[in-house]
Formats: sequence, structure tokens, C-alpha cells
Amino acid sequence: MKSRSSKPPLILADIGLFYAAAVWGATFFIVKSVLNEIDPVVLVGYRFLIAGSILLICLLFKRQPVGAGLGRAAFLGLLLWFLYVPQTMGLEYTTASNSGFITGLFVAFVPIFLLAIFKRRPTVMELVASAVSLSGLWILTGGLVDINVGDILTVVTAMAYALHLLYVDRYMKIGVNPWITACQQFLVVGFLSILTALLFNLPFGAGSAKSGMTVLFLALFPTLSAFVIQMLAQKVVMPLRVSLVFALEPVFAAVFAWTLGGEAFIARRALGGLLIFAALLISGMSTPIRRGK
Repeated sequence: MKSRSSKPPLILADIGLFYAAAVWGATFFIVKSVLNEIDPVVLVGYRFLIAGSILLICLLFKRQPVGAGLGRAAFLGLLLWFLYVPQTMGLEYTTASNSGFITGLFVAFVPIFLLAIFKRRPTVMELVASAVSLSGLWILTGGLVDINVGDILTVVTAMAYALHLLYVDRYMKIGVNPWITACQQFLVVGFLSILTALLFNLPFGAGSAKSGMTVLFLALFPTLSAFVIQMLAQKVVMPLRVSLVFALEPVFAAVFAWTLGGEAFIARRALGGLLIFAALLISGMSTPIRRGK
């Protein structure tokens, strides 16, 4: 009998993915509140280095082979770096709504890359779900207005997001250790960010104690816990469904902005969120099979 202990039950995996989308959504107004005190690239570097170092200490304590599969993790780390840094740079030139919508286009890139790279044809219902989700993103974020260089940079983010999700899926499905891989990719992102800061002579100051606590929060929750949970969940959840759950990130961002952030409720954004949630339900439906008479 094969052991199933290494794989989380499907319901727990879904809950974990919802947690990751929620905690990532919660960080928008938190990060925005400290960006006047700490450079965004340096912020990315600090949060990933802290998360990676915590995991590294735990793995060394348990005598785990921390160098195993470093090539795969370095590739994932590079994709993750191309997810975070272009998005941050793009926000200097484009609006938050454009950035949110274009980043959400990873939902469209997932089935494209799934077919082009992994030779896996999406089902009809998966394609319908992706289309409904994109419609929801358009309504939620206000769509795309006045394309500029920041928007082009953010397209890189969307592509990297989709590729990272798909390659995490590939590695987790073949049994790669999620804890070691997460640790390695965190350190790669951290070191690449710090190297970028050095090359462009960016300030390394963390500002006040408040910004320091924010960095620690970002390291522990949206980085360490959320990405490890994503990897564990992707052992059993199909990649297109993962992409649709993660499309809820801007929905959670809106909910947290309306509640903790004190922003006004906007019915249009709520409708967009409902469409994205509907896409999740559609993705769970099977494609009808026509039977001959």
C-alpha cells in the first residue's frame, strides 16, 4: 500500500491556497504604508532573506540536505524575482489598477504555457473558467487604461507568475521536497534583490521600527508561510485551479482595503470578485460528453 502522508487532502490544499491568496491580498495596503521609508527592491530582498534564513536554520537543525535540487530552486527563485521586481518597478510608471489587472493576466498565461510548454490541453470548462475570471478581473480593477512602459514591465510579472506556478506544479508532482525548495528559492530572490540594490546604489535603510516590523511580518506570513503552503497544496491541486484561486488575491485586497484600510465600498469591484469566485466553481465542473444515439 502506498503512503499518502506526504500529500495533503484536497480540501486542506484548497484551504491552504485560499489562505495564501488572502494573505497576499492583505499585504497591498500594508506594503504601501511603508514604501516611503524603505526602497521596494530592498524590501523584497529583506523579506525573502529573512524567510529563507529561518527555513535554512530549521533544515540544518534537522540535518536536511539543504543543497539538494539547487538548480530547480534557483530557476524558481529567478522566476519569483521576475515576478516581484518588475511589478515594483512598473508601479513607478503605471497605475495600481493597471498593475493589478495586468498581473492578473497570469490566469490567461497559465493555459497558454500549459499547452505550449507542458503539452497539456485545457478542458472546455477550464477555458470557460479562465475567461470568466479574466472578466471579473477587468471589472474589479477597471481594466487597462493608457498603456505605458510600466504596463509592459508588469506583463513580465504576469508571465513569471504563470511560469512559477506551473513549474512549482511540475516539481511538487514528482516529489521534490517543498521545504528545501522553498528555502533555496527564497534565498535566491533575496540575494538577487540585494545585488540589484548594490548595482543601482539603492538605499538599504529600513526607516522606522514600524517598517522593520512590517518587513518581519512580510517575511513570516506572505512569504514563508504562504509559499510553503502553496508548494504543499500543489502536490494534489491541478495548476489551472491553483491559478483561479490565486486570482482571488485582488478580491481579498479589495476586502481588506474596505475593512482594515478604511476605503469606500465599490459595488463594481464586488461584482468582479463574485465573477472570479464563480470561475472557481466553474473550474470544478466536468466537461459535458456528447453521447451518440
